[in-house]
Amino acid sequence: MQAVHRAARQTQPTYAALRATVRGSPVVTADETSWRVDADLQWLWAFVTRETTVYAIQPGRGLAQAAAVIGVDYPGVLQRDGWQSYRHFTQAGHQTCLAHLLRRCRVLLLDYPGHPFVTAVKAILQAALATRDRYHAGQVTDHGLAVARGHYLARLGQRLAGTPSRRPPLRRFQQHLTVEFDAIFSLLFDPTLDATNWRAEQALRPAVVTRKMCGGGNRTRRGADSQQVLASLLRTADQRRLDATELLVALLTAPIPVVPPSLETLPAVQ
Repeated sequence: MQAVHRAARQTQPTYAALRATVRGSPVVTADETSWRVDADLQWLWAFVTRETTVYAIQPGRGLAQAAAVIGVDYPGVLQRDGWQSYRHFTQAGHQTCLAHLLRRCRVLLLDYPGHPFVTAVKAILQAALATRDRYHAGQVTDHGLAVARGHYLARLGQRLAGTPSRRPPLRRFQQHLTVEFDAIFSLLFDPTLDATNWRAEQALRPAVVTRKMCGGGNRTRRGADSQQVLASLLRTADQRRLDATELLVALLTAPIPVVPPSLETLPAVQ
């Protein structure tokens, strides 16, 4: 265990460089899951770009904890689920996870089969995704994408302007869509965006497995600090197709903590 903590100490400058890379990225995908540190409830956050992942184990699930990694004034695009804390990044653009919205549609239709509001929302979201796919396939022009975008915004807006349902689950879904409205079709303004927060969900999967095998998290704060640092290193190395063993050997044998050139802060790519 002492070797693990020593490796984490040597990796601290690299961890800081990875955080800087994420903070400077034009697009970041975020997600979080419950964690335990010394039996206390904590949250494991994942902030992911195409080439970098940063994990942070923190005592909360709010704006302060997310901003500790990417900054409260983050100006890029957040690809995330509908958790309310993400909406407080007012300087950022947003793409909410359409998979989460479609999942809610499917669940509601099990309880309210054929409900016109839910059926319409599901059809609009699926049509938007189909248009995005056709655009990438070269079957829709930039002008066609703009026309379709306006069409979907108008259709969903009309549905949300209707009288709220008397049924609480349907009313909550309508209210959620109203709050998230500006973040639903961002991928039709910028087709390079993901439609879901799959990158962060995928990054959390190994941690979820670890949580199940290790009693819910870490026994100590020191262990949590070491885990977030080393997990960030290993995940990023995998994304960049680097040899993690070589990186760890280089870090452990360096006379002072250094940042390997392959993990230095990357310039923001537009």
